[in-house]
Amino acid sequence: MSELDYPDDLRYTSDHEWVRVGESGSVRVGITSFAQDALGDVVFVSLPAVGDDVAAGDSCGEVESTKSVSEINAPVSGTVTAVNEALDATPELVNTDPYGAGWMFEVAASDASQLEELMSAAAYRESVG
Repeated sequence: MSELDYPDDLRYTSDHEWVRVGESGSVRVGITSFAQDALGDVVFVSLPAVGDDVAAGDSCGEVESTKSVSEINAPVSGTVTAVNEALDATPELVNTDPYGAGWMFEVAASDASQLEELMSAAAYRESVG
């Protein structure tokens, strides 16, 4: 098995979500290569709707695989500004490109300080070690 990838420019949660902060301050969210590997083949993704308010740590969606169903938790509080509609037709993007085409949703963070509480790539690597 190849080593799982955890890009250094992202932040991570203990629930295996990754966060990429955009230039506009929007926060793009997905699940890590560790999470997609543990889930197996993803067959369905349920995401929050644009305009939904989410709270850090609260469940806001689900990923269903051939093995199980796992919750997606919001890494920060804010309002959902975009969802990856490509996952409706091709949920396997979560497996094949978890940090790119397999992203899940974007949030306009209401409290940017919450981002500082997320793990660095090195800390996340150590936590799943």
